[in-house]
Amino acid sequence: EDALPALADAEVVFGQSEFLARNAPRLRWLCSPFAGVDNFLAPGVFASAEAALSNSSGAYGVTIAEHIVMVALEMLRRQLDYDAIVARRGWRRDLAVRSIHQSRVTLLGTGDIGREAALRLRAFRPERIVGVNRGGRDESGLFDRVLPREALDAVLPQTDILIASLPGTAETRRMLDAAKLALLPDGALLINVGRGSVLDEAALEKELRAGRLQAALDVFEHEPLPKDSPLWDCPNLRLTPHVAGNMTLPYTVERIVSMFLEDFENYCAGRPLKRLVAREKGY
Repeated sequence: EDALPALADAEVVFGQSEFLARNAPRLRWLCSPFAGVDNFLAPGVFASAEAALSNSSGAYGVTIAEHIVMVALEMLRRQLDYDAIVARRGWRRDLAVRSIHQSRVTLLGTGDIGREAALRLRAFRPERIVGVNRGGRDESGLFDRVLPREALDAVLPQTDILIASLPGTAETRRMLDAAKLALLPDGALLINVGRGSVLDEAALEKELRAGRLQAALDVFEHEPLPKDSPLWDCPNLRLTPHVAGNMTLPYTVERIVSMFLEDFENYCAGRPLKRLVAREKGY
């Protein structure tokens, strides 16, 4: 609301609110400081039909990759169970734990987040790290193999740790449905740090309550997670309130700003923007 008087003749906006886009009739470019731009894709969000949209994909890989490592270790090493024991002032040391070492890791999404996660997970010496993306291509060299999404059914039964970092689009919606989750082997760990719409939460809840799978979810189909959601007290689940890619790490904020300034130079020079969003794809 404070920005409203300046929006009348604003040509460039650096911000996340749809209010800014809706009230800037002369807007030519909006740069979102977030990676996800779902809220800007609906018809009528932009007052100007000529406005370009870019995001800050590439700024969050470091912080989200560290979150992935953290929750993977917490779940595999039974930290939630040990926390509960210590909270009761108990002393127990015999819970069976697992390791990233020699695990079969699959990264569903090989963008900035997937690459940064693979880089860190490699240090734990997993059996293999497989990437899955739209075209089965990879130039990073961080994965043992990269497969197209059509191969997902074949790779899931050979996955001990599945990490999803996909954007929320029509193509990815409910990609991890009941049938896909059933393909994971007993004891597999699912980590979702992309968008909640990728996952069938009801199907996952059944698997978790049956004790067949484990999960660490940072994103949900409806956020904030409704107070009456059965996920709040679901066993075998590490739940965090969409904090993996937050702007609470100074490095992330610095990276977001430097990326905007880089594209601002491109804009002023009439060059193409590096992080332009393809609205029809949603990213």
